[in-house]
Amino acid sequence: MFTALKQDGIVARALDKGLFDLEITNPRDFTTDNYRRIDDKTFGGGAGMVMKIEPLELALTDLKKRLEQKNSVKPLVIYMSPQGKKVTQAVINNLATQDGVVIVCGRYEGVDERFIERNVDLELSIGDFVVSGGEIPAMLVIDGVVRQIPGSMNSIESVEHDSFMDGLLDCPHYTVPRDYHGFKVPDVLLSGNHELIRQWRLQQGLWRTYLRRPDLLENKQLTKEQSRLLNLMISRNKIEGK
Repeated sequence: MFTALKQDGIVARALDKGLFDLEITNPRDFTTDNYRRIDDKTFGGGAGMVMKIEPLELALTDLKKRLEQKNSVKPLVIYMSPQGKKVTQAVINNLATQDGVVIVCGRYEGVDERFIERNVDLELSIGDFVVSGGEIPAMLVIDGVVRQIPGSMNSIESVEHDSFMDGLLDCPHYTVPRDYHGFKVPDVLLSGNHELIRQWRLQQGLWRTYLRRPDLLENKQLTKEQSRLLNLMISRNKIEGK
């Protein structure tokens, strides 16, 4: 499942540049029975299967040992779980400062709770919904973290202006043509006035956040400029009846 991540896009380019290492470990390689089973029925009855503790712990122990021998790294162990802390940009930024991270991907009904108690430092969730396993959520986290590694992006400005980097949503973006069936690029973006463009983009990001994700503004301390620009938009739209 991780093939696409390793072969295309920003993550693949960062791998090629040697900016980080990505190693995939299969817990099936650490089973001891002929059927290489990594799951079994849940104690207490009920539908679904649970991943067994032993192959997971053996796989993790082997991986941590190799990481410590290779880079003297004691990695942070993460388990992708619906019960985990919600992934935000702040979480991603923090993970990007770690020397090493191991992401454990569950399947079925999850993993034996004892594995979590004994080995996991942090549980993370990508949202309040359920998917078939932790692989895709893990890939989202990896992609987000790699974007924060210096040199992974062609322009550091692209990273700095991403949505959520400053706690706000991003502004609208446009490219050619200037006029598409009557839908025109805002004049300010064609003005060449960099200060006006900066203010417009900041104001549009604030307004989008106010309309679409007001929760992001609840705990954000706006600067005087941000407050002024947002209040102007609120007043303008009240006057226009929007």
